[in-house]
Amino acid sequence: MSLTPESSFPPPQSRSPEAPPPGPPPDALPPPLQPESRAIPGRSWQGRLLTICVAIFTFEVGLFLVMFPWMEETWNMNYFRSLSPGLQNLWDQAAFRGALTGLGLVNIWLAVRQAFGLLRR
Repeated sequence: MSLTPESSFPPPQSRSPEAPPPGPPPDALPPPLQPESRAIPGRSWQGRLLTICVAIFTFEVGLFLVMFPWMEETWNMNYFRSLSPGLQNLWDQAAFRGALTGLGLVNIWLAVRQAFGLLRR
C-alpha cells in the first residue's frame, strides 16, 4: 500500500462542459443584505438622552470657564501656572482670563441652543 496523493483521494468525477457547476440553486440564495436603519439622533429616546447629556456637560464646562478665572484664591494656586515662568506672566494677564471667560460663554450658548433645539422637535 503506497501513500501517494493519487491513491489517498477518490478519482475526480468527470463533468460534461454543458453541465452547470454543482452548488445551491439560484432561488435558494439568501436575500441581499439591507443596510441597517439607524435612528436619527433626537428622534429616539437614546438620541434625546445623549443630546441632554451633552447639553448639560457643555453648560457645566462653560460655567466653570466663566467663573474660575476670576476666583483669586484658586486661580493663583493652579498647577499650570507653576509650569514655567513664561506661563505665570500669561496667567496673570486679564486678557487671558477674559479669553477663557469668552470661551465659557460660547459653551453656555451652545448648551442653550442644544436645549432649545431639543424642545422644538
